[in-house]
Amino acid sequence: MKRIVFLDYVRVFACFLVILVHACENYYGAPSSTDMAGPQTFLATEADRLWVSVYDGFSRMAVPLFMIVSAFLLVPMKEGQSAMEFYRRRAVRIVPAFAAFMVIYATLPVLWNQIDQDTSLRDISRLILNFPTLAGHLWFMYPLIGLYLFIPIVSPWLAKASAKDERFFIGLFLVSTLMPYLNRFAGEVWGQCFWNEFHMLWYFSGYLGYLVLAHYIRVHLDWSIRKRITVGSSLLLAGAVWTILSFYVQAVPGELHDTPTVELGWSFCTINCVMLTTGAFLLFTCIRKDTEPKLVTDLSNLSYGMYLMHILWLGLWVTVFKDNMALPTVAAIPAIAVCTFANCYVATKLLSVIPGLRWMSGVAKSSAGIKYVKIV
Repeated sequence: MKRIVFLDYVRVFACFLVILVHACENYYGAPSSTDMAGPQTFLATEADRLWVSVYDGFSRMAVPLFMIVSAFLLVPMKEGQSAMEFYRRRAVRIVPAFAAFMVIYATLPVLWNQIDQDTSLRDISRLILNFPTLAGHLWFMYPLIGLYLFIPIVSPWLAKASAKDERFFIGLFLVSTLMPYLNRFAGEVWGQCFWNEFHMLWYFSGYLGYLVLAHYIRVHLDWSIRKRITVGSSLLLAGAVWTILSFYVQAVPGELHDTPTVELGWSFCTINCVMLTTGAFLLFTCIRKDTEPKLVTDLSNLSYGMYLMHILWLGLWVTVFKDNMALPTVAAIPAIAVCTFANCYVATKLLSVIPGLRWMSGVAKSSAGIKYVKIV
């Protein structure tokens, strides 16, 4: 079957943005070169404030883009496919490599004294409950798996839902994305209180909204390329400016900040991130080619493995460009991201061709079978 070419470009773009986000985190409070941002944020200079805001803020579409790609390909389920069959296929695709890297992050850093043996043993004992200390990026796997678990539940409705029905759901989802701002400036709303987190729009919130949005774009959106470019560009620009400024105006250099406070607008299910993500995805849907460069296909196929391993390599390039070469922030952040991205590609490619280790690269047994979906 033919590949959906534009989705390969989305995957590669989103994978790079994830690495760019984590390159930025070494400039606002990470305690060491391979850690991600902690509960407190500190920006040393005005340049750090500006370029972290720009690079990291723009890149906050990465996680939602991955969610949309998964939903675009998998929702609704194939007719006649059982829930258990769907779960089995998804588990075979993602769990082995995920489990392997959980163990790697819990053990390997002991060799270069990044964690001690007690931390390693504690991480190993908790692997069934959560990600290891040095693998904070693996948080993403849990909501992704949760979305997979819900796909068989929501598929029958999406298979029959009208465009109007889906717009109603998406509308409530968009209102729910205002909740972080409402909570900041208006306090608890719509049933929230210290004994109840399940507010009125709880069941319309979170990444499920991106799933329905992806299905709506694939099935019901019949816009021309010109309209997709116009609306997509407008949403992308407005979402990017909002997301970037939401951090910049709060993160005053030389002051210690509460990270969740300054990252309020960087939450993936805020209205500005939805605008940013939707705008970018609409622009990617304008790619109507039937073929793509082999490198793009390769990077797309390997993107899962690259995501899993990138924190292992990131610290190396932080040491090179930030610590040793002391490049200006504007150049150091993209340099760290580009070199980590290239490094991960080479390492994952090697894994994919070594007998018995292909599964660790995250590549499916047959990566050519990405189904063709007509984009109206």
